[in-house]
Amino acid sequence: MPWPSRKRDKGAVADKKEPDAKIAKTEEETPDKEEEEKSTKPPAGSSKSGWKNWKKTKESDSGGEESKITYCHWLLKSEPESRLEKGVDVKFSIDDLKAQPNQTTFWDGVRNYQARNFLRAMKLGQQAFFYHSNCKEPGIVGIVKIVKEAYPDHTQFDQKDPHYDSSSRKENPKWSMVDVQFVRMTKRFIPLSEIKAHHLAHKADGGPLKNMMLFTRQRLSIQPLTKEEFDFVLSLEEEKPH
Repeated sequence: MPWPSRKRDKGAVADKKEPDAKIAKTEEETPDKEEEEKSTKPPAGSSKSGWKNWKKTKESDSGGEESKITYCHWLLKSEPESRLEKGVDVKFSIDDLKAQPNQTTFWDGVRNYQARNFLRAMKLGQQAFFYHSNCKEPGIVGIVKIVKEAYPDHTQFDQKDPHYDSSSRKENPKWSMVDVQFVRMTKRFIPLSEIKAHHLAHKADGGPLKNMMLFTRQRLSIQPLTKEEFDFVLSLEEEKPH
């Protein structure tokens, strides 16, 4: 049985690369500082022209029709480095997922209502980015898929678990989880700094990442993505790292 509460728990914790950032206790209390990079200058090849070239390709594929704006993909944050919470190591990297039976596990320990609602909205077969957070170099490392839709998170009833919730009742559980399965590694690591450079450029020219929750609701450990956001970020794996 997989060890408990090893994914992102109550909140997205500030990344270690931010020396002045405080560790967030919950998503409700402290924002995640990992997106607050000092450098905001887009790297070479990731300016507006990169978005326009991508858009041109996508319009060619779809006959120029705009896709309906809807959330159908996800971004899941997890900590690849050891961190103890109430004596329990919450580390869980994509390599840990790959080591699980059938490369599948439950995504437990979420204790924020909006993040929980996003979990409950997930549908069988939908894909998500696996995002390493609270580490030296945060970013996207792989892709997973939802293989079981939301059901009660058993850790809320376990008094030995760091995410035990004494106010939750088995007849009406507060917290949910889903099962995810490893799909593949991205062709290369896609760092937060690179995604942010595109986000900043798209805010100016109306690109697909202009409203990406990774920057507008950065505290959330579970984040929805539109098809356009997912496709654009995935296309970055084909580019050479800057």
